[in-house]
Amino acid sequence: MQISTSRLGRSLATACLCATLCAAVAQPALAVEVGGVKLDDTVQLASRELKLNGAGVRYKVIFKVYTIALYLPEKKTQLADILALPGPRRLEIVMLRDITSDELGLAFMQGLKRSSDQADRTRLLSQTMQFGAMFEMVPGLKKGDILTVDWLPEEGTLCKLNGKQVGDTVPDLAFYNALLKIWIGAHPADTMLRAHLLGDMA
Repeated sequence: MQISTSRLGRSLATACLCATLCAAVAQPALAVEVGGVKLDDTVQLASRELKLNGAGVRYKVIFKVYTIALYLPEKKTQLADILALPGPRRLEIVMLRDITSDELGLAFMQGLKRSSDQADRTRLLSQTMQFGAMFEMVPGLKKGDILTVDWLPEEGTLCKLNGKQVGDTVPDLAFYNALLKIWIGAHPADTMLRAHLLGDMA
């Protein structure tokens, strides 16, 4: 039985297309590489799929300190829209150099002081102290370590270092929003990094 050249060509084209689609499905989706760190386009948290909203590198003078990524249920470019989003959220920090836990804790506390007003700092004092105590449990962070700071609607703010929980969950969405403002608030740690986290990946 003879098969026409055109039928054979169509069959081969179909087979190649199927193979290409299968390969694309099988491979994990990597959105970008930021500061030498490969970031997933999506992550699963609290039975929800979160999308990479933006990512960038935090510098100290001229030195790279960490890559940070923001994951949300849907992409947003304005602070108010992000703070109003229901569902889980994630900040993922990948260290690009070694730092002590004291340095990291001080950076968090200075960031909270800079980005929150006095009324918010007073109202969130107990949560801030609980969060600060977490750093006493960690001797330091090494290059390549991954720190995730998650908001879980039914639980609170949960921190994990390399997948292992650190400290207890901290309640109150207002506290997690205060953490977000360190990077994307009106007085961020780095204005360029703020733009990157809000979706400007250029």
